[in-house]
Amino acid sequence: MSTLYISHPDCIYHEVPLGHPESSARLQVIEAELKQQGMWDRVQHLVAPEATRDQLERVHSAHHIDRIFKAAPKSGLTPLDPDTSMGPHSLSAALHAAGALVIAVDKVIAGEVNNAFCAVRPPGHHAEHDRVMGFCLFNNVAVAAAHALAVHGLERVAILDFDVHHGNGTQDIFLDEPRVLFCSTHQHPFYPFTGMPVENKNIINVPLPAGSGGAVFRDAIEQIWLPAIEAFAPQMLFVSAGFDAHRDDPLAQLALDDADFEWVTETIVTLADRYCQGRIVSTLEGGYDEAALARCVRSHIAILANTRTSSTG
Repeated sequence: MSTLYISHPDCIYHEVPLGHPESSARLQVIEAELKQQGMWDRVQHLVAPEATRDQLERVHSAHHIDRIFKAAPKSGLTPLDPDTSMGPHSLSAALHAAGALVIAVDKVIAGEVNNAFCAVRPPGHHAEHDRVMGFCLFNNVAVAAAHALAVHGLERVAILDFDVHHGNGTQDIFLDEPRVLFCSTHQHPFYPFTGMPVENKNIINVPLPAGSGGAVFRDAIEQIWLPAIEAFAPQMLFVSAGFDAHRDDPLAQLALDDADFEWVTETIVTLADRYCQGRIVSTLEGGYDEAALARCVRSHIAILANTRTSSTG
């Protein structure tokens, strides 16, 4: 058994406006880094299938799904909100991105692999039940968590989101779902201007002020996330792995470094070993400095695969 790396060519071909930070180069630099550092051949590989409509409808309204299908252009770009647009390959990319996480769940629960990382775009954690938002069309991690509950009969799953932006879509979808624990660290106040603590016991929001570095981030995980996760005792962990809280990222103002992302990944692996038979499905969310993104994803995968490579940043 090993770590499974799942992607699809259309995730690279998903079109965005010229100069948009969520570009195809993000996946290209990750692949190049894994190959250069010898990680590419240390993981298993799988081409993602498309998510089915039934799988999407567990977390999205029919209206939301229909809108995305109808908006898909044959040429050019169709804007859906100020940050989010679709090109000719975008619908396929979004369906395969969600499908990557679904098959990751199947493979991990079947015991065919220990864990999985989904190198997909568009990202997903801003997509709400009935709303496209923040580069996201479908909420990939939510589709996967719902699949684990509905198809595999799990009773408790946790979604751990360390992207610099709050996963408002994931919270929206699972706000009143006690079988899902959602834990988020994020810069606040900052886009999407959500993410303050709420009364719902299954939502653990930890807003961090701009300029927060590794010590503040690690303390938040240890003091707030860990007690909630331990009390919940999840049967599977999902990770919204955004690397835009890195100090080099151009879109945000947190100050994490490579070692902080390695630490949180090691913490998640320890939790999975303790509560979840090691079961983790991780998916790419943000991260827009290409060099930092490539290094951090490589280290993230190396830790999942129990094959450490030295950090260069």
